[in-house]
Amino acid sequence: MSLVELRSNLQANADEEKAKNLRWFFKTGPGEYGEGDIFIGIKVPVLRSIAKNHLDLTFDELQKLLSSMIHEERLAALMVLVLRFPKCTDKGKRIIYKFYLKNTANINNWDLVDLSAPQIVGGYLIDKEKNILEKLASSKNLWEKRIAMLATFQFIKANQFDASLKIADTLLKDEHDIIHKAVGWMLREIGKCNLKVEEDFLKLHYKKMPRTMLRYAIEKFPERKRKGYLLGKV
Repeated sequence: MSLVELRSNLQANADEEKAKNLRWFFKTGPGEYGEGDIFIGIKVPVLRSIAKNHLDLTFDELQKLLSSMIHEERLAALMVLVLRFPKCTDKGKRIIYKFYLKNTANINNWDLVDLSAPQIVGGYLIDKEKNILEKLASSKNLWEKRIAMLATFQFIKANQFDASLKIADTLLKDEHDIIHKAVGWMLREIGKCNLKVEEDFLKLHYKKMPRTMLRYAIEKFPERKRKGYLLGKV
């Protein structure tokens, strides 16, 4: 199916009332992290169904979607890439990965990052050199930093923690709560796999962690232990 058909399907499922709610939820107001992002109001399951029917879009067509001002068009493009990625040869995965990295400026809200970074960046790098993540984590771009952290989710699932801990350490002093939440979330995921690894990291850093980051990291701890961390008594 063509790009024209995909866009027609998106417009047919647009809902202005939902779009209003999404503009608020994704902080699109002046000075907010999603400033200027345009939503047309499509539910994620509907969007995913549309993407599944357009897996044959060319990279030129996907580029047009990723360059769109409309959030759901960018999200649809990323869904296509995520659905395509596991079916590709190594060469095909590399092409998608490189295409993704060229478009980080367009992957500019947390849902776009969270949907795609683990599967594409993490999926590609899981058995490769990971220095690119440190470069992304040191970027001035908020979303590149989140991409770096979320990419490591794929490694965590494979019980590979070193890259996650290294990126978490790099981002400890970041000022944005979008990053605090991402780091805390990934630390929590490490704890699900290996609690000792998470706690070893926390005991070194928890007293200087941003509060949101710490709360996310210890969210699943027993109440007594959680309070100990929050009170600085661990």
